[in-house]
Amino acid sequence: MKFETYPDREALMIGLADRIASELRETVSMEGRASLCVPGGTTPGPMFDILSGVTLDWANIAVFLNDERWVSEDSPRSNMRLLRQRLVVDKAAKAVLVPLYAPTATPEEALAELGEAIAAHLPISVLLLGMGADMHTASLFPGADLLAEALAPDAPVLLPMRAEAAGEPRITLTAPVLAGAKNIHILITGAEKRAAIEAAAALSPLEAPVRVVLDHATVHWAE
Repeated sequence: MKFETYPDREALMIGLADRIASELRETVSMEGRASLCVPGGTTPGPMFDILSGVTLDWANIAVFLNDERWVSEDSPRSNMRLLRQRLVVDKAAKAVLVPLYAPTATPEEALAELGEAIAAHLPISVLLLGMGADMHTASLFPGADLLAEALAPDAPVLLPMRAEAAGEPRITLTAPVLAGAKNIHILITGAEKRAAIEAAAALSPLEAPVRVVLDHATVHWAE
């Protein structure tokens, strides 16, 4: 785990956006295309605002989520809604947005189709993750119903996930997909999460799911 500390949150968002843009630019230059996988939630919003205005070959960059709540895009809980409002706009409006939701009653009904669409853009070129104070990342929650299956080396690309802390049902990328990303970044803020991620380094992935990516991740932190 590499730890990058910033003087404040504004500097963090600017620095992280610059780092991600640089890695995407390099990947497209070398491979002709790239993929960017990002979290939902409010924390990365300011970074999305900055990144969306950066000049990149967005038409050859696929953007998709780490995980999604099983709610329609008109819900304020939808992560895809956040991406459409704050990331895939301005210059980034040309990016290929790959969905992680379909209008079915449960994630299981859409799992195969959504997983196939994501698989076409693997391995992930640039992965940005968040982390909760409980050390969950994506929708890999401690105590979740299918956590062990999602942590397995032969896990499929996507799995549904249900956990008390998750609220509604979720769909999530699994551990092998996340750990297989070429560039891995984790965005956290505040003393509580810094203490949590430092503790995670000594725990098992079942106890601290973020552990699955820590060995090769750069953690970006500001108070």
